Amino acid sequence: MKRTTTATFGALAALTLALPAQAEISDDVLKIGVLNDQSGLYTDLAGPGSVEAARMAVEDFGGTINGKEIEILSADHQNKPDVGSSIVREWIDEEGVDVIVDVPTSSVALAVNEITREKDTALLVNGGGTTRLTNDDCSPTTVHYAYDTYSLAKGTGQAIVQEGGDSWFFITADYAFGHSLEQDTAAVVEANGGEVLDTIRHPLDTSDFSSYLLQAQGSGAKVIGLANAGSDTTNAIKQANEFGIVQGGQSLAALLMFITDVHALGLETAQGLQLTTGFLWNMNDDTKAFSERFAERRDGQYPTMVHAGVYSSVGHYLKAVAEIDDDGGEAAVSQMKKMPVDDFFAPNGKVREDGRMVHDMYLVEVKSPDASEGEWDYYNLVATIPGDEAYKPLSESTCSLVK
Repeated sequence: MKRTTTATFGALAALTLALPAQAEISDDVLKIGVLNDQSGLYTDLAGPGSVEAARMAVEDFGGTINGKEIEILSADHQNKPDVGSSIVREWIDEEGVDVIVDVPTSSVALAVNEITREKDTALLVNGGGTTRLTNDDCSPTTVHYAYDTYSLAKGTGQAIVQEGGDSWFFITADYAFGHSLEQDTAAVVEANGGEVLDTIRHPLDTSDFSSYLLQAQGSGAKVIGLANAGSDTTNAIKQANEFGIVQGGQSLAALLMFITDVHALGLETAQGLQLTTGFLWNMNDDTKAFSERFAERRDGQYPTMVHAGVYSSVGHYLKAVAEIDDDGGEAAVSQMKKMPVDDFFAPNGKVREDGRMVHDMYLVEVKSPDASEGEWDYYNLVATIPGDEAYKPLSESTCSLVK
């Protein structure tokens, strides 16, 4: 009897293996895992706001997908690759999570990128900035969505050099994102005739920038480039102001800055800074509508480009999964590449073969207090950088997916 049963199972197994895989939404539920910093220096720019943005995207999609429920999970990776990796493995193996979203802190994003590739799970990076995600570390299951360090360098770095800021000193966060931002900006500076005098690196989440700023001040560089983000950037700017660095004739270049950083600094301190962003909340009626809804749900906080990117990327992912009725990572991302992105965040956007979502970026200047018409009215639009110019050309990509 046992032999017969075993033989029957063997035959069924062979038949199953012979059949093509059935596209489906696994476990009859689609689970979205929002992984980010919810207690550290990137909390405001991503954190709970990204979770809310994902919820809004699911609600606007209708709350279900092809008759199946959609659930959202969230967790704090504490900006530690080992913590992020552990959460993602548990999510995928034990919770059945189908897509990982946000993931600021490039070192964590790169670690998660390897797991999602291995597990055939989609990864939509909005908070992480390193261009390695679409070059040497590109994956058929990953989309890099809101921005990257190349686009920041192309916007802010090029504009400042062309305005005469041709000698630079970098203060750089010592991890994958900072290195990538410094490298990409240095390339832009030198390509436009400038030079990099020196670089100094600081640990992630630094509160005292005194020694770094004094070295930058003593270098004689016209521009001090801050290749960091979040409270590292705002702390450096506040202390530079205390040292009178700008008043002494040097310029600060905040190479990655979010509207929440400007809000934290105040216009009196931040006025005149140029920065590059992928989202302006008051660009048009559609961006205003999303932003005001978001602010109502976030106690008055307006969205960063990461928040808006999370909303857009989740919406685009859901459309792709609904189209093919398959939540496998490679299948979903492949479909995302076939479909245009067209919403308030990325009108006429597209996901390239290397996983880069290409959309327009904006060079802006922080308003003076007198020019601001109210809270969160912080930016003057200086230039729109078309997506095909903002991002590294596909012809220069080192991604193995690019043939």
